[in-house]
Amino acid sequence: MAKATFGAGCFWHPQHVFDKVDGVTATWVGYMGGGKPKPSYLEVCNGTTGHVEVVHIEYDPEIVSYDQLLDTLWDIHDPTQQNRQGPDIGTQYRSVIFYHDAEQEAAARTSKEGLGATGRYKREVVTAIEPARKFWEGEDYHQKYFERQNRPGIFASLFGKRKS
Repeated sequence: MAKATFGAGCFWHPQHVFDKVDGVTATWVGYMGGGKPKPSYLEVCNGTTGHVEVVHIEYDPEIVSYDQLLDTLWDIHDPTQQNRQGPDIGTQYRSVIFYHDAEQEAAARTSKEGLGATGRYKREVVTAIEPARKFWEGEDYHQKYFERQNRPGIFASLFGKRKS
């Protein structure tokens, strides 16, 4: 198994989408990128920890490639907005790819450059690409949030239909 970690706004939606991707074997929501050990949701939300809400993905590269995961990431959030997605504003919602090895870093940079060259967006793609750091798993009440709330379609109704 391989792992991937992405920040794309509130972590509930990315987890819901990546859970449906063939080859993804597990997902967790949590925090990465900051300096505070064992951060809580409230600490991350106050913006002082440096952490980002992320989805941490375990996947089988024989079934789904890292490039396919990157394509999904680009489809589910606006990579031209650095510290916000939809109604969520703050550094904890920043757009970021945390790479786990040199191959992922190269793939992320190539994918980002390719996306920028398509003309799909009028503004610059600002998604950060950074080395993965310690992943801190989020609280239980955040894991599989939409499924537990029986609200899997909430983002489609709020932001229009998205690929999933």
